[in-house]
Amino acid sequence: MTLQQLEYVVAVDKYRHFVNAAESCGITQSTLSSMLRKLEEELDIVIFDRNSHPIRPTKAGEAIIQQAKVVLYHSKQLMEMSMSERQKACGHINLGVTTTIAPTLMPKLFKYVSGLKDVTLTAKELYRDDIVRMLKRAELDMAIMSLPEQECDLLEIPLYKERLWAFVSPNDPLSQAESIDFSNMPHERLWALKHEICFQQQIAGLNCCEPIGNSKYESGDVATLLWIVEQNEGFTTVPELQIPLIREEHKHLVKPFVNPIPIRQVSLFVRNDYVRESLLNLMVQGIRQIIPVDMQDEMMQKDVIRI
Repeated sequence: MTLQQLEYVVAVDKYRHFVNAAESCGITQSTLSSMLRKLEEELDIVIFDRNSHPIRPTKAGEAIIQQAKVVLYHSKQLMEMSMSERQKACGHINLGVTTTIAPTLMPKLFKYVSGLKDVTLTAKELYRDDIVRMLKRAELDMAIMSLPEQECDLLEIPLYKERLWAFVSPNDPLSQAESIDFSNMPHERLWALKHEICFQQQIAGLNCCEPIGNSKYESGDVATLLWIVEQNEGFTTVPELQIPLIREEHKHLVKPFVNPIPIRQVSLFVRNDYVRESLLNLMVQGIRQIIPVDMQDEMMQKDVIRI
């Protein structure tokens, strides 16, 4: 068994097509097929069902593929550990980011990375649970998200704390209020993103993700949720950094929460075995330039973060 064979397995799983997988690996289809056959014979397992269209892994093959990704990840880590500090500050970053953070952070973060030499960034906007799973499987290098409780299998670098505000429909009685009492708000009129963390549940342990009446919204798009609220009734929560993105004619619908003021912690997460300190610090430095100083965590303000 070789790392090269494992790379071929992962490529076939990604493309579900032998020709496309071979092209991505820079080899011929016959070479790829031959190498996979040898691996299957060595393991005494059929990894791919070649009779299905498109090709798909067998049940046993799925376990092999997931382990192959972890092995390749650790192999990459070992190679990177041997690089010089100058070389460490280059490479590709696979980043996961949740839907309520991406709109405010990613435009400026991409601009920041574009000015770095030899650093490339691929960002995927994903649901929180998908990000956690992909990090643990070594399918992502880093992630920016807010978790209601610490994931013991991941290393957390606190970035900033963000106040949450209410966005109230003009058709809702709360639209006449100057502020909303957080401890006594009407949960039955709260709209929340189905697959995103319910902010109030994250902060106060409240069960507030129930639909309004006979309707519920199961996407993860904050902007669309605001339009839904504006056209109907009820209210939803808005992260502070997203308020500038709200249309000017709707800014009056943003109300502060009081008693208490809800705040969420946004952090950068990596696997516990992540070793690319230089790339990690480059990302933190970029985020430091985007987030207002008064929101930044003390950890992010350090000159160098050690892991």
